[in-house]
Amino acid sequence: MKILGIQSFFPDTSACVLVNGEIRYAVQEERLTRNKRTRYFPHRSIHFCLDKINISIKDVDIISFPVNPGIYLEHFDSQQSSHLRYRGEIWYSVLNNVMSLIPDGKSVREAAQNVRLECGTQMKIQYVEHHLAHASIAFYPSYFEEAAILSIDGFGEKDCIFLGTGKGNKITPIYKQEFPHTLGGFYMTITEFLGFQPNSDEWKVMGASSYGDASVFYDKLLSLFCFNEYGMELDLSYFNFYNFHRPLNYTKKLVDLLGPPRKDGEPLTNRHYNIAAAAQKITETVVFKLAKNLFDLTKQKNLCFSGGVAMNSVCNGKIIENTPFDNIYIPFAPDDSGVSIGSALYVYHQIGGKSDRSKITNNNFGPEYSDEEVKKELDKFGLNYDTVENSAKEAAQCIANGEIVGWFQGGVEFGDRALGNRSILADPRKAEMKDILNNKIKFREEFRPFAPSILEEHLNDYFIDAKPTPFMEKVYTIKEEKRSAIPAVVHVDGTGRLQTVNKLNNPLYYSLIENFYKLTDVPVILNTSFNLKDEPIVCSPKDAVRTFFTCGMDALILGNYLLKKSS
Repeated sequence: MKILGIQSFFPDTSACVLVNGEIRYAVQEERLTRNKRTRYFPHRSIHFCLDKINISIKDVDIISFPVNPGIYLEHFDSQQSSHLRYRGEIWYSVLNNVMSLIPDGKSVREAAQNVRLECGTQMKIQYVEHHLAHASIAFYPSYFEEAAILSIDGFGEKDCIFLGTGKGNKITPIYKQEFPHTLGGFYMTITEFLGFQPNSDEWKVMGASSYGDASVFYDKLLSLFCFNEYGMELDLSYFNFYNFHRPLNYTKKLVDLLGPPRKDGEPLTNRHYNIAAAAQKITETVVFKLAKNLFDLTKQKNLCFSGGVAMNSVCNGKIIENTPFDNIYIPFAPDDSGVSIGSALYVYHQIGGKSDRSKITNNNFGPEYSDEEVKKELDKFGLNYDTVENSAKEAAQCIANGEIVGWFQGGVEFGDRALGNRSILADPRKAEMKDILNNKIKFREEFRPFAPSILEEHLNDYFIDAKPTPFMEKVYTIKEEKRSAIPAVVHVDGTGRLQTVNKLNNPLYYSLIENFYKLTDVPVILNTSFNLKDEPIVCSPKDAVRTFFTCGMDALILGNYLLKKSS
């Protein structure tokens, strides 16, 4: 069975292809168009996925979308929709009137279409509820036969919180919280209030939160929340979520509560850091509360966490400690980019009834380039390069010598985190490396931290109560006695956004860190994504070369080819 998953409804569009339940290829459209978080329909991503397995759209059994348009029909009045204003309303009108004849037709759980084209091709399109797609990318690739499932985001269709369970190949909803009472929307609003780009720069709020005192604004912001039996509600008089022509997501009442909002480009003050800290702590408070409610409902010891809020790695690292759950799985792309994969997995398992769940060890599902293709590109630009026998060993030596290395290997990672295939790597032992990377490479705010990639077998030597974290999805506390050994990856609060590396999930990257360990007695590398500010992670050799020559990197290793800048 071949399933094509398409995410085209939200920013960061993407596509994937599943063959018999296995993710064969997947890529975000931004990687191919170089337009970060693009909303364009993922034409290039679709072509890439189909071309790689040598099929056309005619050979696809089912196309899945992570939005159920049938849900929107619940808000259409049949009398209103019977007066057509444009041809597209026929679909709404006919379905809406037919639904009114069915006793329980007002609740649309699954919507599908069979479209026969003039050329004779028939396409079966399956629409999947947005949060079921989030739940699916979290549950089906996990190692849990049974688990509680929590999904939290801004909104999808009309829901923004999902509580459910997974067992075998079935996901069962328990509770859904409707928009506009949205935790993701709250965090997005604070992002905007602090002068950053909402639905894009939430990372900056998370990084800035460690520099502030949460207690200054915590009680004020918490007063905007109240909790019901399973979920939460916001005081909507402080927010502008429904006014789609509004310039801002907040009202004057939030300004009266917190003081003047920060304008883009203004210096960050202690007040701004304190607001960020309070927003982060409240997000954690709400997530822990929802998770506790879910545990009380299910009594499960395993938790799968997804949705845009599950990108908050600071919160993720605290969930086990602050809830009754024993184990947690967070996917490599819990945000909207990943719901192309989630919707396809849901169709295969839940609708198709297939029980053969494939475990995911890495997220390298995108375009990959052979040494021949890399060499051809380098020669086209007339670049000087050396051929190396052991790229991992060469990179480790460069890093140990204090050089900043662009590392381009294998397939492009899916998701927002580079995990050792499209990475910029540096020596974590040098405290000044953080400022060098922020100022001369990434061109971003000085408070933004960098991630430590560590050999998995040395995890407990450096981190407190940490578990293997292959997708860089959690932040943990670094042992105090180890912080001076790796200062460039220690955040101001003594934490690090962890990535554990073993021979299974990325053998070549493991070899690089292992070689660095042999040279330095430190089994940790500083890892950040291979991109500049406001650009997507590099995809092709051309992207890598252009990025290399427009920032302060010292060396670039593409496959087995080494480039260095002349002094």
